[in-house]
Amino acid sequence: MTLSSTPLATQPPPRDYLAAEPALKLPPASHWLRVACLIGVDYFSTLAYQVSITFTAAGLLGPPATLVVVGMTLFGALPVYLYLAGRSPNGQSSIALLEHLVRGWLGKTLVLLLLGFAATDFVITKTLSTAAAAQHVIHDENPRLQQAIDRCTLATQQWVATYATPGIAAVFTRQMLVTLALGGLSFLFWAIIRRGFNRKATAYAVVVVVVYLTLNAVVVGSGLVYLLSHPQLIEQWLARIAAGDWQMGGAPLTPAGAGTLLATCLLLFPKVCLGLSGLEMSVVAMPEIKGGRGETAGQLAGRVRDTRRVMVVAALVMSLYLLGSVVVSTLLIPVEQFAAGGQAAGRALAYLAHGGQMADGQAASLVNSWFGGRFGALYDISTVLILCLAGTSVITGLTTLLPQILLKFGMQLHWVHAWGVLFALFAAVNLGVTFMFHASVDDQRGAYATGMLVLITNAALVTLVDRYRAARQSGSRRFPWGYALVAAIFVVTTLDVIIDHPSGLAISLCFIVVILAMSIVSRAVRSNELRTVGLDFADAASRQLWEQLHTLELPVLVPHRPGRQARAEKAAALRSEHQLADEVNLVFIEVQMADPSDFYQKLSMQVLREDHVFVIRIGGCVSVAHAVAAVALELSKGCRPPALHFGWSEMGPLEQAWSFLAFGEGNVPTKVRELIRRAEPDPCRRPRVIVG
Repeated sequence: MTLSSTPLATQPPPRDYLAAEPALKLPPASHWLRVACLIGVDYFSTLAYQVSITFTAAGLLGPPATLVVVGMTLFGALPVYLYLAGRSPNGQSSIALLEHLVRGWLGKTLVLLLLGFAATDFVITKTLSTAAAAQHVIHDENPRLQQAIDRCTLATQQWVATYATPGIAAVFTRQMLVTLALGGLSFLFWAIIRRGFNRKATAYAVVVVVVYLTLNAVVVGSGLVYLLSHPQLIEQWLARIAAGDWQMGGAPLTPAGAGTLLATCLLLFPKVCLGLSGLEMSVVAMPEIKGGRGETAGQLAGRVRDTRRVMVVAALVMSLYLLGSVVVSTLLIPVEQFAAGGQAAGRALAYLAHGGQMADGQAASLVNSWFGGRFGALYDISTVLILCLAGTSVITGLTTLLPQILLKFGMQLHWVHAWGVLFALFAAVNLGVTFMFHASVDDQRGAYATGMLVLITNAALVTLVDRYRAARQSGSRRFPWGYALVAAIFVVTTLDVIIDHPSGLAISLCFIVVILAMSIVSRAVRSNELRTVGLDFADAASRQLWEQLHTLELPVLVPHRPGRQARAEKAAALRSEHQLADEVNLVFIEVQMADPSDFYQKLSMQVLREDHVFVIRIGGCVSVAHAVAAVALELSKGCRPPALHFGWSEMGPLEQAWSFLAFGEGNVPTKVRELIRRAEPDPCRRPRVIVG
């Protein structure tokens, strides 16, 4: 290598070789009540379909079965997420805590597996919400709207039959076409949010949620008042429950004692558990909460406090609405209206809002004189809007959660956002899932429950482990039995749902395969980045010796593994084999590995002078080659580039290839040379790499 003859004083200033630490552009912070409405778009919108799902699964046992859901919400899931809010204030939720508890490649793999279920949860939330919104549209009483839907359906089927086959044309039903149209509207909302109108989107969410909850309060409140004024309806319901006749015409449940009914309600929990949906979004949305007055981004106590307020308020409001709506719908709506094709199928509260006939033969307009065509149309509009915004909010949450996790894995997603790839990918996935389930709410609920329950179960398990470890570290022997019971219930519930509805597991596995493949390819493609975001000194003496290294004439850097060979022996062998004179300064580099599964590294250096040689001890390393290259490049700033002397690698060709593809590493000397070559375009400024 020919050294530059230009004096150092006249050379351009040294390059900055270190990479910038990855950072995400967080959304503007808002007051916690506004964020509660944004979260409520997803959480409260489940009222639109959960009531009908509950009746289909539990029949007349809907109210006590819903009490189980409310109990698990307030005394199971809510305490877990209140704890997680304090452990993941930046919105990574239980996934980040799992990575903290399980280090290394096992932890990273578990995180990627959970991301697959998170993607399933968020994607199915979008498709199920738009399918539920479509049910409200196609059952609306406006004749012009229904005629327009019929014309569009017929035209689409004829066009598809002309250019495809009649079998494919049959897929494009009224439900399918309206679902696709509303799905496009939801993506339009997301595109608006993506363009930077976060505050406006939050304001729209506040308006939609307030109107929706107000209309539901009118429907549910009026229904409860009507039931209290007609106690015979409650007595008839209780008599049928006492007789075990709750299965809508099926065989009575015998014996119909309190214990049997309680056990039945517990067994029904996996079928009606969708009422728990929404708490995971509370943690994901934490970066959007402003926190205390005057607090900076690093002062997170106010954000945690306000996030817990959001969770408590949302859980209490949802519990009251869910229980009240199930009671009113179960006791007032005729059984046959919940069947497939019935007016209350998928839209029980809307059926009452439109003034439909009740179980006692009276019109629902007797419950409230407002109920009828106009009020029902207003109710349908608010329901469709909140369901479409629910799809938007979960996509926004997913695009916020994924980059936070995957950036640490070396999966750079900035270019995906810039090119709109993520938008197109989600659109394609949602389209495929919609066709897969024929835009049916009932068919999708199992897959939805799978993704949701896996996330809640993981949250319960990592909370249990974290609380147990914290107790052990503090010297306490108390075991968190309450969290253990919650975790056990969710584990059993999740297994039950997966066995009954394997489609959710299948979709999650598809996402998992894609994410794992992306992680391997991304690390391989980005393996030639330095991945070093900082160099810190252990003490002031190390900094002084580092400055002294810059004054050495042609120093020789020698990577050394302590314990294999004494430094003096290695120095003597190196001078003999590489023909180095005694006056050549040797600088040994000793690397201490941290977590090699991480992608970025911030190195901590301790510089010593031992046995007449310099020693650089490096901590916080995730890759030996990247750490050595970063130190060599930093040492070449402002002085003659040093030389790196290596021995031959003991890795075979196949082992090197796999290490490169899976971990972005490989033959250390070759890797160091390639990193230096790419980081420093000027050959005269590159540290030399010598293998012998």
